[in-house]
Amino acid sequence: MTQATGNISPSAIIGPDVVLGKNVTIRENVIIEGKVTIGDDCIFEPFCIVRGPTTIGKNNHFYQFCSIGEGCQDLKYAGEPTTLTIGDNNVIREHCTMHRGTVQGNGTTTVGSNNLFMVNTHVAHDCIIGNHCIFSNNATLAGHVTIDDYVVFGGLAAIHQFGRVGCHAMVGGMAALNMDVPPYVMAAGHYAKPFGINKVGLQRRGFSKEAISAIFNAYVFLYKKHLTIEEAIVEIEKLALEHSEVQPLVDFLKANGRGIVR
Repeated sequence: MTQATGNISPSAIIGPDVVLGKNVTIRENVIIEGKVTIGDDCIFEPFCIVRGPTTIGKNNHFYQFCSIGEGCQDLKYAGEPTTLTIGDNNVIREHCTMHRGTVQGNGTTTVGSNNLFMVNTHVAHDCIIGNHCIFSNNATLAGHVTIDDYVVFGGLAAIHQFGRVGCHAMVGGMAALNMDVPPYVMAAGHYAKPFGINKVGLQRRGFSKEAISAIFNAYVFLYKKHLTIEEAIVEIEKLALEHSEVQPLVDFLKANGRGIVR
């Protein structure tokens, strides 16, 4: 173990390949083993388990009974040295699980910064999660899922493998996502359907009235005009020329995915 400074409980088990940053707090009965690098000011509450190869940034708070960097649940996984990378300033509450990637996927699972993972959330292998997201209790991500910035997941919501959720989208509690959710869209239900744009979230994040209006108009083209996706993209691209906030929606629709919620 390489340690700068910190507060480590005598009952914690820290492997020889673990590298700790400054001012790391590791409480009772924590186990950290394998090739794990932990940034400054992280906190691990009792009974957390961290396994590597895993890289954790600065100022992350892991609450009790988290399982971080474990081998994934994919039956194809055969113990290959895949990785998990976590950014800075995340709060990971009790019983959260985050698994490493697979060689069939990206080889790594990536979690950004400034996210909140509430109790019992699950991040499966090869997921890519952006920044400033909120995952409520029991939210579940299957493998190979991509979540962009500022996404909110309600409690018990779940998304199918290879699914995508665009920036500033909101997924309702208990939603079942078998299709992609475009940026700015609110989706809910089993299976999830679109229910307008996340206007309140956009207002809270400082979007102008003009930008929100343009995003709403893009939503109308996508969902209310009975256009094909290709026809809607043409109209939404025109809006994006005047309002850059619409561009993420254009990019999302042009990318390959599972198809969008309708």
